[in-house]
Amino acid sequence: MQLHSLDWVIIILYLIGMIGLSVFLARGQKDQKDYYLGGNNTGAWPIAISTMATQCSTNSILGAPAFVAFSVGGGLLWLQYEIAVPFAMIFLMIFLLPLYRRLGIISVYAYLEKRFNKTTRLVLSLLFQFIRAFGTGVTVYGISIVISYCTGINFTWAVVLLGVITIVYDSIGGMKAVIYSDVIQMIVLYGAIIFTVFVAMDLVGGFSETLATFDPERMKALDFSSAGFDGNSFTFLPSLIGGFFLYIAYYGCDQSQVQRELSTKSVDDTNWALFINGMMRFPLVLTYCFLGVCIGAYVTKNPDFINLLPLENGEPNYNLSVPVFVIKYFPVGAVGLVMVGLFSAAMSSLDSTINSLSATTMQDVFKSYLNKQFTDKQELYISKALTVFWGTVCTVFAFNVGDISDSIIVSMNKIGSLANGPILGVFLLGILTKRANGLGAISGLVAGFIVNAIFWVYIPQVSWAWWNMIGFIICFGFGYMVSFAKETDTKRIAPYTYEDFKKHGKDIFKVNWKKYYAILAAWGLAILAFSYAL
Repeated sequence: MQLHSLDWVIIILYLIGMIGLSVFLARGQKDQKDYYLGGNNTGAWPIAISTMATQCSTNSILGAPAFVAFSVGGGLLWLQYEIAVPFAMIFLMIFLLPLYRRLGIISVYAYLEKRFNKTTRLVLSLLFQFIRAFGTGVTVYGISIVISYCTGINFTWAVVLLGVITIVYDSIGGMKAVIYSDVIQMIVLYGAIIFTVFVAMDLVGGFSETLATFDPERMKALDFSSAGFDGNSFTFLPSLIGGFFLYIAYYGCDQSQVQRELSTKSVDDTNWALFINGMMRFPLVLTYCFLGVCIGAYVTKNPDFINLLPLENGEPNYNLSVPVFVIKYFPVGAVGLVMVGLFSAAMSSLDSTINSLSATTMQDVFKSYLNKQFTDKQELYISKALTVFWGTVCTVFAFNVGDISDSIIVSMNKIGSLANGPILGVFLLGILTKRANGLGAISGLVAGFIVNAIFWVYIPQVSWAWWNMIGFIICFGFGYMVSFAKETDTKRIAPYTYEDFKKHGKDIFKVNWKKYYAILAAWGLAILAFSYAL
């Protein structure tokens, strides 16, 4: 089960095309604003699609079908996490993104220096850099095991291949290359998913036969059986409440997402990009989850398929079910197109991550904390060098993430949920309170992270989705109390709390918010109704 030479030709041409695109988009780059924010002239639609492409990584394409079809306690329950997305978007459109846009920042952690101090900014930035680099290692790991299995090349060389290609086009083209390559990758990827779904359904006997064959227990999209404190991580309450905190933290406090959202032309475009992403995520997630239904139905009729999966620690590696299925049943050429889709999924996550890691290192470490001064040309070259550095780090992490969970999509979310809540707590301490100070913010962050780590190691029966809320509550509450131990620097506050922002930034609120809120709320209810119907 190896790739045909024609499939390799298709893959190589695609990779060369990505590098060529980055060279084309790099024309006219003059400074950090061009490199990190694309000159602030990108429309809402490309940014929304790019954001979706980052979300729809290899972790999703490999992990979600494996979770739906094979993981213990899995199934379409994964769709529950999408119910929280529209409500998180509303929160972000009111409290976070307009504030960031008004401040004109590149690194989202620059807000923390304005509100608290340089130390708070540095700590949050370094935490982001480590967590995001390690989490991205999961993505590199996922696609690299596919490359290794499908081509027969050593896993190490598979990691190097993916890392080098992404580093080259990202370091050259900057944020514009990230955004527009992601748009292309999203189109290719979604086409590959749809094609695989139709082939799988045809082999099973059609749509109706697929639904009839698949395990009915795994068809449930909502589970109200517990609150997620009894070892069942995939029930409604942790998915809705924990997911709400997860998405606010991810879209509002994670540089890899916020940097892209700050690349728009205006605040209204930023909100519109969030809105589009919130609306389009559910159909996308439903599609690749339904791919798991198709694979599961096929395996029910053809149980010998499991024997084709390579073993990992003595057990079949279900994360490889989709690529193994593709190689077995797709014609020559079509296999290459699907593999391009998997490459696209991995690169769309890796490229945005290493660009944002470069931005935070330059802005938060070199320019803010170390107070280094550069010319525009020097800054541009150093930014590109930092992109290469972080791309290398992320590929190295890929060798250390294989044993976190039997589904890589769960692995990625567990890693993120350790820090999501505490990080969100720090930002909201600054935005929603006047009393909080830097000492309280850092103390709350550490406390929230420690508590979540304790839950991971010693209280595993509590759903990891709850960590997002638990970490936030611990950070916000403990940080607020510690802030009373030291007098707040009132000169630093205004206009960086939400209350002062409303007074000094009323022009931001001329946007027709009711339009967004009504549609997003209706969409959330529609998702809930659809999930309940399943």
